Amino acid sequence: MAHLLQGDPAPDFTLPDQDGIGVSLGDHRGHKVLVYFYPKADTPGCTAQSCGLRDIKGDVGGAAILGISPDPPAKQAKFDAKYGLGFPLLSDPDHAVADAWGTWGEKSMYGKKYMGIVRSAFLIDEDGRIAHAWYKVSPKDTAANLLNAVKG
Repeated sequence: MAHLLQGDPAPDFTLPDQDGIGVSLGDHRGHKVLVYFYPKADTPGCTAQSCGLRDIKGDVGGAAILGISPDPPAKQAKFDAKYGLGFPLLSDPDHAVADAWGTWGEKSMYGKKYMGIVRSAFLIDEDGRIAHAWYKVSPKDTAANLLNAVKG
């Protein structure tokens, strides 16, 4: 799993959002974007992470927020509706985008190893480059990291 570093170009993508509409990273060129990868919609950690971002989205100077998980659009739509997230939740079922961003890797639970999303977040600058990369970020730190990076 190769990690993206500060200054690297952010790998472009187009994925369907919770409404089935294709969203591309390139659509946001000229603006800051937080791209975060989460394992599974409507689970405790992913809910805390996503709701934390929802709660600060008005404080990040217009930076867009894009969430990505392997969940299908219908599940993303239910997650968005249940918590009123109000930003695109993108479906990456074959984890091709997660692979390109270095967020698909080996995980372990109860001694069993499996492949899955490594919770991570990235702040992309206006030129489409990685400004900050947070791999293995905790759900509660995602929003604080974004706020600090945008204000710093």
